[in-house]
Amino acid sequence: MGSNPSYFKGAKNPVEKVSWTACQDFVAKLKEKVPGQTFRLPTEAEWEYACRAGTTGDYCYGDGGGSLAEYAWYNSNANNTTHPVGKKQPNVWGLYDMHGNVSEWCADWYGEYPATAVDDPQGASSGSYRVFRGGGWYDNAGCCRAAYRDRIPPSFTNYVLGLRLARSSVP
Repeated sequence: MGSNPSYFKGAKNPVEKVSWTACQDFVAKLKEKVPGQTFRLPTEAEWEYACRAGTTGDYCYGDGGGSLAEYAWYNSNANNTTHPVGKKQPNVWGLYDMHGNVSEWCADWYGEYPATAVDDPQGASSGSYRVFRGGGWYDNAGCCRAAYRDRIPPSFTNYVLGLRLARSSVP
């Protein structure tokens, strides 16, 4: 992209201070550089599914914040900064930093959840805010839960907000 927008620099640190819109620009450039692959922000449902990794608790390891420091950088242990990715325990699918370090943009517009349970729910078709998930170094344990979600305008940037991409092969 020509520069690293992050406030906290480090070769292995997550990128932060990127807007949802800048994430879309990054995805477009990546598509040019890696033909035959599709990159995108995950939907909110995909993000939570990946975070939970087949579990049903508040966190990828179960309920309660007592073990969170083994899996996440958050306000109790991060010392007000991001940290290199992969220094904490991964979830059972091998995904690191799903809880903490930086919150992550999702593809979806923010909308209220349906009143009944659904499989692979679709996000709102339009709106003013985009969803982010995961909690970050600044957040308390409750904001790092697998089900925690929040919203923010797509042009917003902040040093607690980054991205994680989904990838699929193009047939």
